[in-house]
Amino acid sequence: MLQTGAGLLAATALTPAVVQAAETKKVIKNGRIRQSIMGWTFNPMPTLELAQHCKDIGLVAMEGINSKFYPEVRKLGLQISLVGSHGFKDGPTDPKNHPSCIKKMKEGIDRAVEFDSKRVITFTGMRVDGLSDDQMKKNCLDCWKQVVPYAEKKGIMLCLEHLNSRDDSHPMKGHPGYFGDDVDFCVELIKAINSPSFKLLFDIYHVQVMNGDVIRRIRQYKDLIGHYHTAGNPGRAELDDTQEINFPPILKEILKTGYDGFVAQEFIPTWDDKIKALKHAAKLCDV
Repeated sequence: MLQTGAGLLAATALTPAVVQAAETKKVIKNGRIRQSIMGWTFNPMPTLELAQHCKDIGLVAMEGINSKFYPEVRKLGLQISLVGSHGFKDGPTDPKNHPSCIKKMKEGIDRAVEFDSKRVITFTGMRVDGLSDDQMKKNCLDCWKQVVPYAEKKGIMLCLEHLNSRDDSHPMKGHPGYFGDDVDFCVELIKAINSPSFKLLFDIYHVQVMNGDVIRRIRQYKDLIGHYHTAGNPGRAELDDTQEINFPPILKEILKTGYDGFVAQEFIPTWDDKIKALKHAAKLCDV
């Protein structure tokens, strides 16, 4: 009987169902970094399919997805780490965009409250022909100052994302013409707003492309950083040995600063097995 039982167990262990279960086993063990994912990077994978993979792997949140999926994502036990508002193109650099930006930021704040999130994204927008840098800076500050008191009242943080303007190979790998393409300048804008409800979205990929010296900047701006994104460089691909960013020491430095927010994976997968790529990134960042 023992021999027969052992044989059955051995046979069962080799079935596809068991192998698949082993492959989807949670890879995040430490959990000191609260990992999320920017869902758009895995398009055209259905959002709720991706959400289940995230749950299985051990990620704790999602962002960059259509808000209509928020209820189902929350039912899975995942949080919404960052809520959308206006886009990165039609931003407050141009005063004609102010009514729309203000409306969408406030709607994002309300949505964040509804789904127990704490952060809403914002952008500077693109450069505007005929306007000086000083004027575009003033336009941005004037717009945000009309929203920040509302964010403070609701207990929500607006996170200004710095984007690179160097990479023109793909519409989501770089953003030529983006006004807030210097992370040090974005910090100037944040200091000018001077509110705990307005901080920096430190995208490690974009910072590496435009500025570099990532760990020193994390140390320098730790009190002004409200959110993080990851991706490999060059190419915004996986966090593997084909790219130049060494993520484990960066994540360890983030922990040293006392940061307790989310770090969202925002690489565009190139591996044939996209979920395997996500598992790799999740495990690498689980410092």
